[in-house]
Amino acid sequence: MARSMKQLRMLFAAQVKEMYRERQVWFWSIMFPVLLLVIFMVIFGGGGNDFSAKVAIVGERSGAAAETFVAAAQATGVLEIETGLGPEEAERRLADNRIDAVIVLPDNAESGDFRLVLNAERQGGSTSQAIGSIAEQLTAAANQAASGVAPAFRLKTEYVSSGSRQLEAADFLLSGMIALSIAQSGLFGMVGLVEMRRNGLLKRLRMTPVDMRLFGIANLGARFVLGIVQFVLLAAIGVFAFGANVDFSPATFLLTFVVGTLAFTGLGYLIAAVSKTLESFMGIANLASFIMMFLSGIFIDAGVLPDFLKPVSQVLPLTYFADGIRGGMVYGSGMDAELWLNVGILAAWGAASFFLATLLFRRRSAAA
Repeated sequence: MARSMKQLRMLFAAQVKEMYRERQVWFWSIMFPVLLLVIFMVIFGGGGNDFSAKVAIVGERSGAAAETFVAAAQATGVLEIETGLGPEEAERRLADNRIDAVIVLPDNAESGDFRLVLNAERQGGSTSQAIGSIAEQLTAAANQAASGVAPAFRLKTEYVSSGSRQLEAADFLLSGMIALSIAQSGLFGMVGLVEMRRNGLLKRLRMTPVDMRLFGIANLGARFVLGIVQFVLLAAIGVFAFGANVDFSPATFLLTFVVGTLAFTGLGYLIAAVSKTLESFMGIANLASFIMMFLSGIFIDAGVLPDFLKPVSQVLPLTYFADGIRGGMVYGSGMDAELWLNVGILAAWGAASFFLATLLFRRRSAAA
């Protein structure tokens, strides 16, 4: 036992040294996520014009202004209006993404606020921005219908979040970039195995007294160390440089972090198993990273993706990793059903990847 622990410590130290000597690690795991975080924090915004949206209108139509507002909303042709809901039910449906917005009519027939309530997680998306623009025009029409010279009605925009507080763009980006950086460290972290196999070092290592299981455990330990460094660095930049907010749930975050790191390390292991050269490894890893980067809800909410891309997003492991990281870092979520769904899917990806990679490595070892 003592001998195994000593061997594990030596292998772990060697893995850490090798990892930080690799230029790919520094770029893809440290510099690239930091660069993306800074760029998107500075210029992040939504866009787009073509859309359709479901909007619930709540409250009594007390007066000409409210009647005009509702009639104009129904006449837009792009808003699917739902009425008859109470305020609490409407906001619950909004938080669950069953509708895109809630508009609360003013109680006073002469003046007051038309309250536009949007989903905080999707406030940067094109749908939310378009609804806000339309609501401004509808409010202007309501003012024309109201008596008096000065505008009697205003549009007041609020947000509802599925978490415990409002989610800002900086919070969304920070948690997404942390998930992306940890995922990339797993995808690109096994590049050394390809080189070791190519130059015969892996085969010679098997002929020594070194326990290959300890070699794998040491490699995993190095991934966790790198993940902690990424989390601390990106969180510090997001919080202190851009004012991102953190509502930390240690158990939720830790469970997601551990299972997610294992899952993406398994994917990196699988890519190494199918790659015969360093160039093929980098090509496959870059392709996988690129697809997940833009379809997993890292920069924008996955719900605003085109319908034909949503099924792709729903099978990508990074989608569930990012959701879990946000739950533990931004929402302060507990050990709820959504967490176990995220963790379960990540675990399935990791187990399948490790299993297939082990079979491929053993087959190639036997053939050699």
